[in-house]
Amino acid sequence: MSDRIRGIVSLTILAIAAAALLAYTNEATRDRIDANKLMLLQQGLRDVLPAQQYDNRPHEDVIYVASPELLGSEQSLPIYRARYNGKPVAAAITAVAPDGYVGHIKLLVAVDMSGRIIAARAVEHSETPGLGDAIDANKSSWMTLFSGRRLASNDGEDWRVRRDGGDIDQITGATVTSRAVVNATRDALHYFARHRDEIFEPASQEVATSN
Repeated sequence: MSDRIRGIVSLTILAIAAAALLAYTNEATRDRIDANKLMLLQQGLRDVLPAQQYDNRPHEDVIYVASPELLGSEQSLPIYRARYNGKPVAAAITAVAPDGYVGHIKLLVAVDMSGRIIAARAVEHSETPGLGDAIDANKSSWMTLFSGRRLASNDGEDWRVRRDGGDIDQITGATVTSRAVVNATRDALHYFARHRDEIFEPASQEVATSN
């Protein structure tokens, strides 16, 4: 066998070994990433849904809905459903504020069956450090302002920051961020009010599209 052929064979073997190693690494990394995503999701749901109020697994009892008008995204977003003894008790709605100061802000808004917000959290954002990132529960208690709120008879007109004539304090120096989160949270409540019964009807993983 000539040196050239031996070189080609050696390179081929090395390429096959490298591809196999890369495939193994990707598989192992994907499993770890999936496990981390699940852990973060479960923690996020625990943050907005009191564990003593449900006995199912909300991260598995999920539907996907598309509502650009009220949930802020053309893509289908998950709604996690909490039940106790098989009866609906709350839904954790994923919503997007498309008009944050820096970019989109993804929220998780938990609503009980009466239409009252249990808790709301910002789960993904890129808002300005030291200002808009006060929507992060680890850095500020501002998001707790939404707990206990519901839509009023004026169809949510009170759901505005004080600078716009509402009764919700804006984050100092971050009115745009505050306004975006307030509007998205209010719209998530509107979605729940319009589709409460439908939310709990479909089987898990079913994709529903509605406004």
